[in-house]
Amino acid sequence: MSPSPALGLALELVTRKTAEATPEKGALALKVPGKIAAIPGTVGMWTIDSFAYIGGLATLAGQSAYITFVGPFRGQRLHPERALHQAMAVGVEAIPIVSLITFFVGLIMALQSAYELRQLGAIQFVAGAVAVAILRELGPLLTAIVVIGRSGSAFAAEIGTKKVTEEVDALRTMAFDPVGFLVAPKFLAMLVMMPCLTIWADFMGVVGGSVFGVAGAGFTFGSYFQATRDAIVSRDIYTGLIKSVLFGLVITAVGCREGFSTGAGAEEVGRSTTAAVVTSIALVVAVDLVFTTLFYYINPS
Repeated sequence: MSPSPALGLALELVTRKTAEATPEKGALALKVPGKIAAIPGTVGMWTIDSFAYIGGLATLAGQSAYITFVGPFRGQRLHPERALHQAMAVGVEAIPIVSLITFFVGLIMALQSAYELRQLGAIQFVAGAVAVAILRELGPLLTAIVVIGRSGSAFAAEIGTKKVTEEVDALRTMAFDPVGFLVAPKFLAMLVMMPCLTIWADFMGVVGGSVFGVAGAGFTFGSYFQATRDAIVSRDIYTGLIKSVLFGLVITAVGCREGFSTGAGAEEVGRSTTAAVVTSIALVVAVDLVFTTLFYYINPS
């Protein structure tokens, strides 16, 4: 029995639709494995770019260190007046905001610690808990984040603007080394002021904790600071200071490198500033993790 004309027409339409859809599905099926296969290459390129970026930071920091510590003995001028100006901008002008933030964080740490310690009947340990947390971790890290927002972004914007307006090229034309003239003073100022700011931040954090200790934990100011002194050891202090120096190196290198890599146009200055802040925060946290782990395994007790 031969099929009806209507059935034959329906079969023809189905066959045609299937033939038209097959190439699209085949192309889609080829795209998905292709994207998956491209993942290792993408990760590899990202890894290479990351190591190249870190290498550029190390090169810039090394040049600045050479100009700062070796250059004066080789006849290179250090520009101490520029370093002093940068120290005022990086350190002295940051004292109010660093004091405010670390004071409040110390108070918050005391409140949060007391909430748990009170349940264990160990409220007397709140001073030690706050002191150790501030000195080892929060003091250097909060100081670095404040300095990134204030100075790291300013470094990138300043050098980026000079790059866009061709002032960097003008320095080279006048036989000035841009690294020695623009980066080395910032490098020296950051090396000196970051530990100083960290010490001040540690003090303000402990003071913030003492406010709760006196108001809500039965301490006097004298007994609170005595409990703090009994709880900390020299390791708590020098680990935080070492971190602060390294944070300063990272902030300076990233801010200046992003400034030198600024493209043409005012929009690129904003891009460099944003990249400097984001990259600095990420690298500071990474450095913090690495050295916290290192200090733990060097002396775990």
